[in-house]
Amino acid sequence: MLRWFLFFSRWPLWALHLLGSFGGWAAWLLSGPYRSRFLANVRQAGLDGPAVLGAVGQAGRMTAELPRLWLGRTPHLEWADDRAAAQAYAEGQGVLFLTPHMGCFEVTAQALALRFGAQYGQLTVLYRPARHAALGEVMALARNRPGLQAVPTTLAGVRQMIKALRAGEAVGLLPDQVPPEGMGVWAPFFGRSAYTMTLAARLALQTGARVVLIWGERLPWGRGYRLHTRPLGHDLSPDLETAVVQINQAMESMVLTCPQQYLWAYARYKEPRKDM
Repeated sequence: MLRWFLFFSRWPLWALHLLGSFGGWAAWLLSGPYRSRFLANVRQAGLDGPAVLGAVGQAGRMTAELPRLWLGRTPHLEWADDRAAAQAYAEGQGVLFLTPHMGCFEVTAQALALRFGAQYGQLTVLYRPARHAALGEVMALARNRPGLQAVPTTLAGVRQMIKALRAGEAVGLLPDQVPPEGMGVWAPFFGRSAYTMTLAARLALQTGARVVLIWGERLPWGRGYRLHTRPLGHDLSPDLETAVVQINQAMESMVLTCPQQYLWAYARYKEPRKDM
């Protein structure tokens, strides 16, 4: 698998995105369950299917761009606004970056490490270990780089994130990722109950870290990525379940800024798995 990733990592981004768009539409046309979940999630958010069909091709681009992002030359990155991130870092209390399954969430970590790593230390990001050993080898090689450390969804990984935040460093994770059973609560997401991780709220409440929302916009024709940041806008409630609801609301707000790049086919409302 590493050989194939290295091969595609040398492709220009526009070619990978073109290939990915074809793949995304092929999945849409050939998989009824995929298409049904996509449309059901769109309707749940109160949107019309035709208005977000661009997300079909974007989902394929998300997969196709991974070799370039993990093993290739860094693509063009630009910041729409980095003030929220810069201000949070400057306060020195640790920064918790949250991004939904939207746009290119892989590139947000790389962009933060490049922009702020030298001054404020490394960014620690949470990831779910691959089920296949070959893919796990690629992920380990790709995600740990200067200014960036990836930790698994284990207790040891959580401890590393807490340690980083208390040291004034930054942590990044996807709070709309369905956690294992016992590590979340049921909370509304676009009006429907979804099993939602408590980890993001716990990290913020336990460490006093500043919460910043971030997402990486995928620019057309493979021109690179534009990074958007903004503050959460309010303090999280000290009540854990209320804080989880607040984070879900923040994710909803972000998704609605660019629904064409949200991963609508993600099984957000599935039952949590039993194991860690």
